[in-house]
Amino acid sequence: MTYYRSLLFAYCFLSSFISLVVLTHGAGSIVFDTYGRSLYGFDIFVTTIDPSSSSQAELQLTDGVSVNYNGYFPSSPSSLLSLLNYSCSSQANHIDALIYVTERRGYSTIYLDLFPSLSSPSNRRETLELPPRLHFPLLSLLDGRSSVSMKDRPSLSGDSLIFVSTHEPSPYPRQSWAAVYSTHLSTGATTRLTPNGIADFSPAVSPSGRWTAVASSGERGWSGEIKELNTDIYLFKTSDGSARTLVVEHGGWPCWADEFTLYFHRESSDQWWSVYKALIMIQGDAPVLISIDRITPPGFHAFTPAVSPAAPELIAVATRRASSQFRHIELIDLRDGRNAYVEVTRLTTPTAHHFNPFFSPEAGKIGYHRCRGSRNSGNPPLLLEHKKSIVPDKFSLLRINGAFPSFSPDGRKIAYVSLPGVYVVNADGSNPIEIYSGNAFGTAWDWKRNGVIYTSLGPQFAQESTEVDIISITLSEDDDKSEPPLIKKLTSGGKNNAFPSPSPDGNWVVFRSGRSGYKNLYIMDSIEGESEGIYRLTEGPWSDTMCNWSPNGDWIAFASDRDNPGSGSFSIYMIHPNGTGLRKVVQSGNGGRTNHPWFSPDSASLVFTSDYAGVSAEPISNPHHFQPYGEIFTVKIDGTEIRRLTHDSYEDGTPTWTSSFLKPSDVAESLQGVAFCRFDDCHWLSLQNQINDVLNGTIC
Repeated sequence: MTYYRSLLFAYCFLSSFISLVVLTHGAGSIVFDTYGRSLYGFDIFVTTIDPSSSSQAELQLTDGVSVNYNGYFPSSPSSLLSLLNYSCSSQANHIDALIYVTERRGYSTIYLDLFPSLSSPSNRRETLELPPRLHFPLLSLLDGRSSVSMKDRPSLSGDSLIFVSTHEPSPYPRQSWAAVYSTHLSTGATTRLTPNGIADFSPAVSPSGRWTAVASSGERGWSGEIKELNTDIYLFKTSDGSARTLVVEHGGWPCWADEFTLYFHRESSDQWWSVYKALIMIQGDAPVLISIDRITPPGFHAFTPAVSPAAPELIAVATRRASSQFRHIELIDLRDGRNAYVEVTRLTTPTAHHFNPFFSPEAGKIGYHRCRGSRNSGNPPLLLEHKKSIVPDKFSLLRINGAFPSFSPDGRKIAYVSLPGVYVVNADGSNPIEIYSGNAFGTAWDWKRNGVIYTSLGPQFAQESTEVDIISITLSEDDDKSEPPLIKKLTSGGKNNAFPSPSPDGNWVVFRSGRSGYKNLYIMDSIEGESEGIYRLTEGPWSDTMCNWSPNGDWIAFASDRDNPGSGSFSIYMIHPNGTGLRKVVQSGNGGRTNHPWFSPDSASLVFTSDYAGVSAEPISNPHHFQPYGEIFTVKIDGTEIRRLTHDSYEDGTPTWTSSFLKPSDVAESLQGVAFCRFDDCHWLSLQNQINDVLNGTIC
């Protein structure tokens, strides 16, 4: 506990806290696209509530660094200090604590913040001005990997931290890796509370600490739901996970009002998300359900409830009402049967989405997270960030908010797409330049001809007959901006020609085309294109796409739905350039998606994106994602050693692998302090509001 003692000593004397970073060296870099990361500058805010007041004041608690969310107020900060083996006796009664999930230093963990008490009038001005504080991780890395999921909520039970982690693989494809763990803060001893082969989300500890409630998908795999996971609520003993019992079928995001009362949410049969109340009793070691009552009526969405045993008839919920485009926090006052709704966040920040409320122990304050900036227009700045690699001796891991990134052969530049437009940026993230302004997707550099980039022009996710063609873009030498890039069209007819990938000898380009009525693979000349002839590589009534030529020239990897054509389910295959040796490499379970393969520099492995690990939290608890899944994996070309690289709260995709190695010091996150906030709520909430407006005659 010397580490914690020194940190808390620093807090008591308001001295500086300095973190040390250890650099390692490796053999290559993987860069991938992260959808939405540059838009989510989340911080945790708090407001003091008074159900009888029409005005609220909002304070920002977290420090504006990276992304901070899913907070929890411990009931006794002084006890927490004692638990961490340090007594700051002169200030312990004037300290508040906040536990939350944060993304910084290239990975996600759970942080503890200590700051002057919000209840002290003398500290109110200092709190508004973000006073000196101490913040540090409560969890270390496990085996070099992040020990916590980026999406779910932590809580404290006595001397143990209860949290969700995705660091242990599921035994089944497309089953979530999310499981609940308990870490004893004094010793660091960690216990898995979720049985192996089970996926648990959204843990909540009862007031006594005896029971933990979770939303669980059980042993079933993930079927691709992006709206509701159709979880059930289980209870188990917090101490060891025993006495696990199903108490509510179809429910999520449980919270405790007292030892026998649970609130939770579900999508109701009328398709409105609503909050419900469950009464239970304990017979020996067996929880038994007594009754379930719906609390929120149809006509608006209510979800992610929170309640405090200090005021069990005050319920905080996030809502989506037809009168607002934004998700807001409201307070439901059930005292004396009044069933009154009190607006909280719409009064302070009406044009921002607010997520996942939580109460202070005395129920006088409500915390939540929201984007710390405003809803900016235009495009956000480029993000290029170094991520924590699970194998730092083998490769570094980078994410960029540009689709289809690819490194130049010398590793000095990255091409990427920012719909619309194709850009080139230095490998350290500096000097982004637009080289093509039209709508394009896919990038690949020629191995032999310096400064030549291939891409496809036209709409992505289109039918076989859609006009899409492949071009080469030749950049001017020495970054001469006065010389425009040379554009050359390589295909004709526009039958969805896309995803070009050149051969390592520089002579050929493999690509997908819908010219036969189906998307299959073809090979053409890299300079003159199909005018010099074309060779059909695959053939069949399915989609073969997203192809990549191996650096040694032996293989072409691609994604295909040939197992179930038209289903949207893709697996990764490989084939020799002469059309022989076809074989499947990896499949993400029945109905799964495994896409965008790219070879390692030694041609022995592939990096790809997949829903192989399901989802890591209830989708309703997060902002809108195009799809609430998509992680980066590697696999040996013989299909063995599948390894998960990312555990993000975003959709990761379109990875590429280069032999150039970038150290963390080579790439700095460019969005510190920036919050662009141009994102939407879960799209199905808006859609349901519109449907009901039509049914009610509000709009036509």
